[in-house]
Amino acid sequence: MDPDGRPAIRGVGLTKQFKSGDAALEVFADMDFEVSQGERLALIGESGSGKSTLLYMLGGLDRPSKGAIYFNHTNISELSESGLADFRNRQIGFVWQNHSLLPEFTALENVMMPLLIRGVPSAEAAPVALARLDEVGLKDRASHRAGELSGGEQQRVSLARALVGNPSVLLADEPTGNLDFRTGEMIMSLLENVHRSHRLTSIFVTHNISFARRCDRILQLDKGILAAFPGGATSGEALVNYGKNYV
Repeated sequence: MDPDGRPAIRGVGLTKQFKSGDAALEVFADMDFEVSQGERLALIGESGSGKSTLLYMLGGLDRPSKGAIYFNHTNISELSESGLADFRNRQIGFVWQNHSLLPEFTALENVMMPLLIRGVPSAEAAPVALARLDEVGLKDRASHRAGELSGGEQQRVSLARALVGNPSVLLADEPTGNLDFRTGEMIMSLLENVHRSHRLTSIFVTHNISFARRCDRILQLDKGILAAFPGGATSGEALVNYGKNYV
């Protein structure tokens, strides 16, 4: 919580509908939730339950059909498209399952991109981006193009890019989903380290039970209802049952 008692992120009465022919498909309705400052939250649920849709809304990449999303005092649901784009650039770091790197650019150029979009000159953006690459152990790969990097290296570049703009919130959608076990464990450790060192508020959509267990809190989205996962992040039995049913 921030000093005046407000949560870092708050969803109020969130409803999301999609058009399906002449009908409306409702993913969830009248959803309320809060995320505390500095919290690591895991969001789990069946495939197709709306986890990624919710994450996109929290990141300002999609808008709710109804309701509001607050980041501290800012209702991002009321921002213009340009205002929302600027808010995303300055306040939110994104890590996606497919890393979304630009293949024609080097690792350094990919990490610099959010700063260049912000209007930071290349000469100023480059050393900041290089420092973030160093933080994820890839300073010596800075001049390699994205296609020349392994899957784990590409995901680390994606994480460096998410951090380069000094965000307050990190959102990650299945950040270990395309990786082998050993590489996934490395990425999980990196996410934990940067969460602490950058004093982030982090939300992770994941099917990785080990990853969810290492977070501060687990919420489950099921049939349009977002609720605390039975037993919480430390409940081994509940997580095993989740793994049997949903993964």
